[in-house]
Amino acid sequence: MTPYELMALALNEARAALDHGDVPIGAVITSPYGTVVASAHNERELTGDPTAHAEVLALRRAAAAAGEWRLEDLTLTVTLEPCTMCAGALVLSRVRGLVFGAYDPKAGAVASLWDVVRDPRLNHRPTVIGGIAEHECGELLREFFATQR
Repeated sequence: MTPYELMALALNEARAALDHGDVPIGAVITSPYGTVVASAHNERELTGDPTAHAEVLALRRAAAAAGEWRLEDLTLTVTLEPCTMCAGALVLSRVRGLVFGAYDPKAGAVASLWDVVRDPRLNHRPTVIGGIAEHECGELLREFFATQR
């Protein structure tokens, strides 16, 4: 699957977050063959869990499916640039790659404010592709926050 096809899946996950009032961010984790291993969307409002970000939930589900925490052959695709918590989780899970949509100038920890995932002091650094379907990913968030005001 292409990064754009993967992002379309992540956007579908993001839209599911709207059903329970969560910020529409979605993530999918795929094998090197393009098979979806896990997917998730934000569930902070749904669960009352501040760590229930799409990336963290998808990583937990992928680890459960793999039966281990090392996710070395997998790629995570997410609609918004990960925050520091999620970027740290990506490094700790040792995913092979990260693909993200919209940049996050307020909290992005992969390119905008920091670059946690490619810090040379860490023992693992995934490959990163940013800005895939950036406009569509950003528009979904802008529309959501416009309804919150």
